[in-house]
Amino acid sequence: MNDKGGETFGWLVDGAAEEVHLPPMVSIVGHSGAGKTTLIERLIPSLKARGLAVGTVKHDVHGFDMDRPGKDSWRHKAAGASTTVLASPSRVAMVMDVERDPLPSELAPLFRGLDIVLAEGYKRGDRPKVEVFRGSDRQEPLCQGDPNLLAVVTDKNWDGGVPRFDPEDIEKLADFLVSHFGLARARRRSYS
Repeated sequence: MNDKGGETFGWLVDGAAEEVHLPPMVSIVGHSGAGKTTLIERLIPSLKARGLAVGTVKHDVHGFDMDRPGKDSWRHKAAGASTTVLASPSRVAMVMDVERDPLPSELAPLFRGLDIVLAEGYKRGDRPKVEVFRGSDRQEPLCQGDPNLLAVVTDKNWDGGVPRFDPEDIEKLADFLVSHFGLARARRRSYS
């Protein structure tokens, strides 16, 4: 990981070595029901309005099934395919079996060409984090003392030694992330 949270990997493209920059991945963490998904939903348009390409990851420790029984892609997986890709002129989706919970760094290459990735979850990971903590929560914040905590989004008067943003301060949080990761200089990258 570089000093701004992104990563650089060497890839072989058309037989030539190419250095590829991968975007910084920020974990949006908090207790269940704290408003993580709502924050991400509101933050995406704010970052996009700044000309940034934004990706997301939803980490679900309980597993998921995004394919519907009976559909062709579901039938492919049910027949034993390890990886199934659904492709159309406007979208691509992939369902892949894994033997363990992938680390964010293992997912990062999937976001090549984007400027920033917002990951909902990975509260115990070593990625930069923004914690959502509601004043009505009776629990303590999850990331107290975590060296990877960048900021807290809360309506509570809490000083965790990092910048604090009100849940309505989406623009200020977006400005903070752009500044922290040096994204003002980001250029839209193509997928090719």
